[in-house]
Amino acid sequence: MALAVMVTKASPHDSAPARDQLFRLRLTHPELAIAWADSAYGGTLVDWSHTFLGITLKTVPRRKDQDGFAVLAKRWRVERAISWIMRARRNVRDYERLVSHSEAHITWTFITLMVRRLTRPPRPPRTEPHPVEPVKADGKAKPIRLRPRQPRTIRLAPTALR
Repeated sequence: MALAVMVTKASPHDSAPARDQLFRLRLTHPELAIAWADSAYGGTLVDWSHTFLGITLKTVPRRKDQDGFAVLAKRWRVERAISWIMRARRNVRDYERLVSHSEAHITWTFITLMVRRLTRPPRPPRTEPHPVEPVKADGKAKPIRLRPRQPRTIRLAPTALR
């Protein structure tokens, strides 16, 4: 699920507003220690985030033998989240005049998605690995099990804001 949403113009490179996004993320979630990013965010942004924010920014590089598109272990989570956003009809087309409205619609989409997930019954444990997850050397994949959790209180805002 998205921790923070930021919509920008298409003209600047993504690494320019990434500093602002990481700074917002640090303010709202001080417990965050590691963030994963595309290889386009490498370079000075990695050093800046570690020095000034204390966040370790790890980039997901392409495989050396990769030719064309291939699903990478961490990036498929982002692509999957984008597809969840696009399933909401309002987010498919850009009708908004204000950036804050676009951010609100994306946040609304994730709230709706989370409410649906919290109210449905739990799924049975997965017996086969996800196609992207690595399989152990012995050929058997470790099954993913869902453990029933005790009900927890949901923190709506960081304690610093209360």
